[in-house]
Amino acid sequence: MNNTQLSVSAKNSLSRTMPIGSSEFKVASRPVVSYSGAQQNELLAALPREALESLFEHLELVQLPFGKELFEFGSKLEYVYFPTTAILSLLYVMEDGATTEIAVVGHEGVVGVSMFAGERAICTAVVQSAGYGYRMKAQALRDAFNLGGSLPQLLMRYNAALFAQMAQNAVGGRHSSIEQKLCRWLLDRLDRSPSNELKVTQEMISIMLGVRRESITAAAGKLQEDGMITYRRGNITVIDREGLERYAGECYKVAKIEYDRLLADVACC
Repeated sequence: MNNTQLSVSAKNSLSRTMPIGSSEFKVASRPVVSYSGAQQNELLAALPREALESLFEHLELVQLPFGKELFEFGSKLEYVYFPTTAILSLLYVMEDGATTEIAVVGHEGVVGVSMFAGERAICTAVVQSAGYGYRMKAQALRDAFNLGGSLPQLLMRYNAALFAQMAQNAVGGRHSSIEQKLCRWLLDRLDRSPSNELKVTQEMISIMLGVRRESITAAAGKLQEDGMITYRRGNITVIDREGLERYAGECYKVAKIEYDRLLADVACC
């Protein structure tokens, strides 16, 4: 798999989206947590009401701006994030800056879980689509985990689903065409988005997939010619989702089936 270095222009593009002088997060006025609000995250929604409400004193509603790095590889995991409307990318960043996405997490999941004090991040987490989510201190989640009940089962089942996604991404990165990778990437975002429109540049897609921008331009052009998407000025609209799924093939289907099965089990916890 080829890697594409995060260019200066891409970094500048990310930084321009952040308000000058803003704090790390814009925190909503308290009370920050409601039962219906927390249920926008599917993992939190799967908890029994009593178990979910026991977390309220630790949960904090936060705004997650585009391009914000939640944690980086090797850093101490201090917070856990449950996205509601934001979409997060888990990245592997090499010493020379080359970047490849290894997983994507939205309202169905959680990032930053650590079961041991002092545990370090094995990847970098970046906000790819701005929105909101809940965060809590990692130690608070560990304390809740050690109490037993449905929370440990929920997190372990989700961890298995996330591993399935990473495994399929690794296989797809080795054996899939650029067009298939792009289709899978778009479908992964659609699964976590409220509409069929995605705001993303070709440069950002190339960084996430670890391929040259020119390859993404050619692949996106082919998909547009085939009537599957329209692309204009950083906006991609998916016209034919079923066509994308057929084109992606195993690159998307196998992981999707397994992911849905595991998340269905999560809902039964």
